[in-house]
Amino acid sequence: MEMGAIAVTSFGPPVAPLTRKHLSPSRSLLNKPRPLSLPSAWRRVWFAGGDIGAPRATYRFRSGSVALVGGEFVRDAGATAVVMAGAYTLVSAFESLTRRNFIEQSLSRKLVHILSGLLFMVCWPIFSTSPEARYFASVVPLANCLRLLIYGLSLATSEGLIISVTREGKPEELLRGPLYYVLILILCVLVFWRESPIGVISLAMMCGGDGIADIIGRRFGSEKLPYNKNKSWAGSISMFIFGFLISLGMLYYFSLLGFFQLDWAWTVERVALVSFVATVVESLPTAGLVDDNISVPLASMVAAYLCFPI
Repeated sequence: MEMGAIAVTSFGPPVAPLTRKHLSPSRSLLNKPRPLSLPSAWRRVWFAGGDIGAPRATYRFRSGSVALVGGEFVRDAGATAVVMAGAYTLVSAFESLTRRNFIEQSLSRKLVHILSGLLFMVCWPIFSTSPEARYFASVVPLANCLRLLIYGLSLATSEGLIISVTREGKPEELLRGPLYYVLILILCVLVFWRESPIGVISLAMMCGGDGIADIIGRRFGSEKLPYNKNKSWAGSISMFIFGFLISLGMLYYFSLLGFFQLDWAWTVERVALVSFVATVVESLPTAGLVDDNISVPLASMVAAYLCFPI
């Protein structure tokens, strides 16, 4: 693999292995000497000192490697700064809109819930392909986690933040749903990152599916579920539909950029199954026991893990 290439994982039904007939080159190719195929920049480095084995040439090649690593560090640090600034701007915008009564507090809270996680996930490809890139990306939700702890413990005050992301406007609410939300973001970044559909689907169900279900359920949820009077048919149906569609959209986005390959007929069936599992879990009367920001993504992770084994 060339240095800096994206690791691609294929998810789908098993494919028949290649036979010797597919792999055997012609005899003319075997007998033909192969030219040195180093990139031109590397050839200049290797032969700069005249002798390939000269210490000077080897040292210069290593300098190029260090420069590449330094470039990845700069890219990841810059991406972290950009994404963090975008996340702060998004929350600040909804704080301002809520404070000026342009939108309701409940709608502001859910729009932040939907957009912040999905936009964060959309930004993952701007990070480099280095193994450390995921740790740089995790700094963004980690910073939000610390912010929630500070304001949730009343070590500092932020009326706008509390209004825009809590139900009742109490600081301690920041230590429940919003905190669980950013912890799930950190978990998906560190464990799954861009190379697995599992984290992508889990975040799509938590951010998109669950968030839209609450908005639709509040407006059109007059018909309640028989086993949970706090949930409606409209909310659950929208949870399934939008969770399914957003998951497919995000999977297509990452597969289009080459992070993994998918068999789409096979994928659609399994994403529908994961969406159904997440919808059932979200509809259960467990409000006093476990938060949806924990139950929905964890159920999605388990279902997706069974459907898309790593």
